[in-house]
Amino acid sequence: MSDVGTLRARNVAFWRQAAPGWVRHARRQDEYGKPLGAVAMDRLAPRPGESVLDIGCGCGGTTAEMALAVGPAGTAVGVDLAESMVSTASARFPADRHPGLNFVTADIETVAHIPGAPFDAVFSRMTLMLLADPVAGCTTIRRALRPGGRLAATVFRDGGANPWLTLAVLGTAPHVGSLPPLPIGNEPGPFSFAEPARATRILAAAGFTEIDLTPHDVVMSTPDEPEPVAEWLIEIGPAGAAYRATSAEKQAAARAATARLLERFREQPGGYRIPAGIWLVTALRAP
Repeated sequence: MSDVGTLRARNVAFWRQAAPGWVRHARRQDEYGKPLGAVAMDRLAPRPGESVLDIGCGCGGTTAEMALAVGPAGTAVGVDLAESMVSTASARFPADRHPGLNFVTADIETVAHIPGAPFDAVFSRMTLMLLADPVAGCTTIRRALRPGGRLAATVFRDGGANPWLTLAVLGTAPHVGSLPPLPIGNEPGPFSFAEPARATRILAAAGFTEIDLTPHDVVMSTPDEPEPVAEWLIEIGPAGAAYRATSAEKQAAARAATARLLERFREQPGGYRIPAGIWLVTALRAP
């Protein structure tokens, strides 16, 4: 396994290259990807007047959702490693139309202070598993909470519960250039929090209490449009940068191949129902 410094540098490079896909598909990610974080949002239940933090805010949809919940008397801050996604979030949800909403570019593993801290609650959708040093990142989150503050997050379970993740890569790989190195062992990636005992150890080492992981099976529903659905999953995944760098002809072949692999999730009529197995992660900062 690579050292933490190498993994951090790899993360920065990966998200710099991956961000254009997330920016392009921001609306789809908000709509189709919402079930991936809904159980954490429901558990967190942001209340009017609270101060809330969104870790890995991407293009801002989940942060804006929390801003609506906390209302004009509350604040919502979104943090992400990718500067272009934070810029997109700020443009999509400008401060003059969304009072109390703010977006910050930062690496939570190394940042000394998150603007707006301390927070009443922290939300995260599919980000904790991507940290190069998860204990450092989760320690930052814990420090950003008020005593008694609460965390609700989601991460993927194992690959068998999330077959679409692999299919998007398998459909694309033969038609594009080389892909970034896939995670090894507990390196940052979709399944680094798949083992609940490891996730619990990380959160405990970061100083959290009342740690709980509960399995949930959710479904992402999309329209019956094979190529746009395939492209969305390709572009937000590890093959996205290579896909964007190749020719239009090869992109079309990659979309077609991925669509064929995703056919098992297609209902006619009715679109796609893509299953995902996730953990709901909850914890508290000690009072």
